[in-house]
Amino acid sequence: MKAEVLLAELNRLRQDLDEDMTDIEWITLYHVFCFISYKLGDFQKYVDEQAEKGAFEELED
Repeated sequence: MKAEVLLAELNRLRQDLDEDMTDIEWITLYHVFCFISYKLGDFQKYVDEQAEKGAFEELED
């Protein structure tokens, strides 16, 4: 599993919402997306560790 795939899905979820600085859902998705984008290497390491534990097996079928 590539971290970019998960990041792209997170971005899709974020873009499904209207930009609204008063909406906690939009703010949360925006800041999580930004943080993960900046820490993509660390996120890929986490994803790799989770993949070793079988976390994505059902997606890969």
